[in-house]
Formats: sequence, C-alpha cells, structure tokens
Amino acid sequence: MSNSKNVNINKVRRGLMRTLTKNIGAANVSKSGTIDTSKIKKVLICRPNGRLGNLLLVTPLIQEVEKTFPGCKIDIFVKGTLAPIVLENYDSIDKIIGLPKKPFKELVKYFKVWTLIKKQKYDLVINVDQNSSSGRLAVQFSTAKYKFFGDLPENVQLNYEDHEHIAKYPVYNLRYFLSQFGVEDKKEPVALLDLKLTQEEISKGKEILHNIVDKEKKSIAIFTFATGEKCYNVSWWEEFYTALKEEYKDYNIFEVLPVENVSQINFQAPTFYSKDIREIGSVLANVDVFVGADSGIMHLSSSSKAPTVGLFSVSVLKKYQPYGNNSVGIDTNTLGIPDYIKAINKILNK
Repeated sequence: MSNSKNVNINKVRRGLMRTLTKNIGAANVSKSGTIDTSKIKKVLICRPNGRLGNLLLVTPLIQEVEKTFPGCKIDIFVKGTLAPIVLENYDSIDKIIGLPKKPFKELVKYFKVWTLIKKQKYDLVINVDQNSSSGRLAVQFSTAKYKFFGDLPENVQLNYEDHEHIAKYPVYNLRYFLSQFGVEDKKEPVALLDLKLTQEEISKGKEILHNIVDKEKKSIAIFTFATGEKCYNVSWWEEFYTALKEEYKDYNIFEVLPVENVSQINFQAPTFYSKDIREIGSVLANVDVFVGADSGIMHLSSSSKAPTVGLFSVSVLKKYQPYGNNSVGIDTNTLGIPDYIKAINKILNK
C-alpha cells in the first residue's frame, strides 16, 4: 500500500475516532465534595503520542502534578519508545504504559494496555490533549474517582494571554478543574519544559561541544531540518546562514544534524550528529543560542534550557513557540533576516 493511501486511511480513522469520542466526558465537572491533595497518591497522565516534541511539551504538566500532589506516583500513557528516555530523571514516574504504534497489527498488546489501565487503581486520571480520542477513552475507561478529560465546560473561558500554548493550557485547565473541588489555584507561572539533564550529562555535553568548536568562543547552534512544510528550503537557509556568518564572525556556528543526516546548508558548518536524545540535549545545554524551525529538536533545545529562537512559517506560533530562558518564536512570514538577527542579538546582549 502506498504512503499516500496510508495517510488517507489514517486521516479517516482519526476523524472517525474523534467523532465517536468527542462527547466522552464532555465538560461536565461535578462540584460535589473536595479533593484532599494529600490523598492523591496515584495519577495517570494520558498523552498517547510518540513524537519527541509532544512528549517534552507534557513535562510542565508533570511538574504541576508533582507540585500539587507531593509524593504522588505518576503513570504515563503514551505511544512509541521515547518516553522512558525523555522522562528518565523524573523520580515521580512509576510506569510508562505504551500504546503500540500500529494497534491493528498488535491487537494483543493493544488490548493489554486497556486492561492495565482498567485494573490499576488511580486517584486521578488526566487527559492532556482534549482532541485525543485515545486519551479521552483512557480517562473514561479508568476507574479513578477524579477524571479530567482535558477540556473546560462550555461556559468557561480562562483569561490567560498564553492559554493557547500546548504546554500551558493543560496546566491552566487542570487548575480550573481542581479548583472546583477546593484546590486553590495559586496563579503561578507554568513550569518550563525540562529534560532534567544531570550535571554529569551537561559536563559531557560541554566536552563534546569543545571537540567540535573553539571552546574560547560563544556558540550558536543551528538546526536546518524539520518535517514536511515546516522545513525551510536550501536557498532560504543559504541566505540566512550567510547573514549569520557575517554578523557573528567571532562566534562558533555549528549545525546539529537530524537523524536523517541531511543539511540544508550542504554541511558548510561544523556538525554534530547523534541519535541519542539526551546527548543532543546535553550539547544544546551548553550553547549560547539555538536557532531552528519548529521541530522536536527545537523543543529539545528549550527543555535543555538553551535560549531558543524558533522559526515559524506553518504551525501556529502561539501554540508551539519556545518560552523561558530568553527564548522567542519568530513568524518568518512577516519578518525577515534583520529581525532574526535582532532577536539573536537581544539574547546574546550584543
């Protein structure tokens, strides 16, 4: 079967599932009783998606649950194999429940997942993405006393300027849900994306970086790849890279390569290649600024606490832009290279 046919079938399947599950738990918050936060010991967070960026974007919610329910244990319902790597240093994580990538080819494993969720005694189950059919089903299927499907009642609209952000709205929505059961919303800033790199990992990343570039100079990392329409073409990157070299003659500029080992600047800059997500993060933790299109590596940079300049031409900037650590998202449809340079200079205090 061709890739195009697979894509069309998957679109139809997802559309059908959304239609069938959209009314499950539809914004019906019961306000009876209160939640004793000290008695919430076991929580399930549902984000059945295997992409690197989407997993990293869940880390602020994990931190929120840890803070709200100290000492609780968290299970994560995901897809794919990256979660154990991304969440390796989260001590609160107990089990990672993985949904098969191709459920219809692994039916036994698929049904075992739902059986495990059903059997486990959770105090609270949270769906991260309100549009996730599998996430909504998992919440409904669980036997938890408190079930949050990810959305708000129709008559409720939270007034936060950054509510649209995919890492933040699950936190804001959860706070509202819990407030209906007497849990105070302290209106604190949402936590940053966090890979939780150890000091040993960061030191190793510095060593790797210094084997690539001059350790006496500040370093700018660029990532020229992205998936589909988010990937800028060769001529776009050639022009931008020429401007970067002219502006930052006294800086290291090196390219982080994707797993595909391709370069939109034809490998003109020194390069770093690794398939190890945490190793890539450890290198980025040592750069002075990262520049790249919206991608999993952009979110990896952000979660490694590197000042990150995200370039957006297709995806919604307000939903996916990097935040914290002087990071910024740039709409390249309305701004040009002088604006990109200005944003980088602001981060570098240049």
